[in-house]
Amino acid sequence: MSLNIIVLAKQVPDTRNVGKDAMKEDGTINRAALPAIFNPEDLNALEQALRLKDTHPGSKVTILTMGLPRAAEIIREAIFRGADAGIVLTDRALGGADTLATSYSLAQAVKKFGKYDIILGGRQAIDGDTAQVGPQIAEKLGLPQVTYAEEIISVNNGKVTIKRRLEHGVETVVAPLPCVVTVNGSAAECRPRNAKRVMKYKYAASTSEVANLSDIAKARIQANPELNIAEWSAAFVNADPDQIGLPGSPTKVKAIENVVFTAKESRRLDNDDNQIEELIKELIANHTIG
Repeated sequence: MSLNIIVLAKQVPDTRNVGKDAMKEDGTINRAALPAIFNPEDLNALEQALRLKDTHPGSKVTILTMGLPRAAEIIREAIFRGADAGIVLTDRALGGADTLATSYSLAQAVKKFGKYDIILGGRQAIDGDTAQVGPQIAEKLGLPQVTYAEEIISVNNGKVTIKRRLEHGVETVVAPLPCVVTVNGSAAECRPRNAKRVMKYKYAASTSEVANLSDIAKARIQANPELNIAEWSAAFVNADPDQIGLPGSPTKVKAIENVVFTAKESRRLDNDDNQIEELIKELIANHTIG
């Protein structure tokens, strides 16, 4: 049984390097001021998709991302690791979207995609940590969903068996296809790049990127259609202008700041049981512990 697999992926700012220019005045992220990386848990989801492709000959893995045109970078990265194709949903009208508007836009793109068997994505993105987009897409598409997935055990007879990693243990569930699955960071790490695929697809480019290439590079892509990374607009996926971008986003971020914890006072204890006991009593009394 071959599968048509969609992997939702996001190019995110590296939140380890958040500075004073990280936010714009309108409360949206200033992505140009931060290094961009492949969202870590989306890589875990990609690995699960590639394992399904390995075990189901003839399967196809397509990456779907929404963002700036430069988000084509993560599609190339996914293709180097084994994905087959990618789509960049990009449009100025999509800018500033919260999870509600993002999930609507991606759901519209999935509808435009056509036939699919399973949609995979990371549990959450490190630039928001909401874990809302995957479940919201499932709701908008009317699909069953499985969250906190750690391993896709099997796909047989139109059903997928999944191991979930929960706070106090694991559970195994079965869901009908098609469905949406969000994958934990505790799942298997994504495989590295394949050298042959890097050599074959290193010239892959999106429509926006092709416009800035040399004539020789344009001719190369024209002669090799597999190097084309599709770009879709909001109009192409029939998105309602009132439900995308800032107009469709009820969530507004007012401010963001770095918080650095520093010790205002300290106490040094000797290797003495009585001192330790007194400190514990004090911490319990002021409700620091206990």
